[in-house]
Parts: sequence; C-alpha cells; structure tokens
Amino acid sequence: MTDAVRRVIAGLVLILTGILSLPLAAAVLDGRATENLIIPAQLICMAFFGAGLAIALPSLAPAAAEPKQRALVGAGWGVLAALVGLLVFWLALNGFDGA
Repeated sequence: MTDAVRRVIAGLVLILTGILSLPLAAAVLDGRATENLIIPAQLICMAFFGAGLAIALPSLAPAAAEPKQRALVGAGWGVLAALVGLLVFWLALNGFDGA
C-alpha cells in the first residue's frame, strides 16, 4: 500500500471519527453542569486520537519527522477533523440559513 493510499484512509478515519465524536461527547456530557464542556472535550479527544493515529501510521506526517513531530501533526489533523464534524452537525441541525 502506498503512502498516498494510507493518507486517504487515515483522513477518512479521522473525518468519520470527528463526525461521530460530537454525539458521543454530547451523550456523555449532557447535563446542566457539563453541557459547556461538550465541544472542548470533543476537540481534546480528537487531538489525542489524531496523535495516536499519526504515530501508528507514519505516512500522515513528513517522512523525516520524529515521533513527537508526528504526534503534533496528527493532533492538528485530529482537531481539523473535529471541526469538520462540528460543521457537519451545525449544517445538519440548522441548514445553510443558520439558527
């Protein structure tokens, strides 16, 4: 499998996880005292997931990157996937016209 195919698969996994992580975080943190923690918890979890995925699949980061750099790049990809998931749910709930 080439690096490009691995990147595409990892990107799809990250986007799918980013979309599914928002309702999972909402299910766990839906309460009067914790409802403001849903989006920060999703972003943090996706950063950790992206970092782990980038360490497991070195093709997500530049070839000469050390494990620490790969983890940081993966965390960035994870946060980006979480923001895509947030945008998907915003558009699904509110449409293009807004709230």
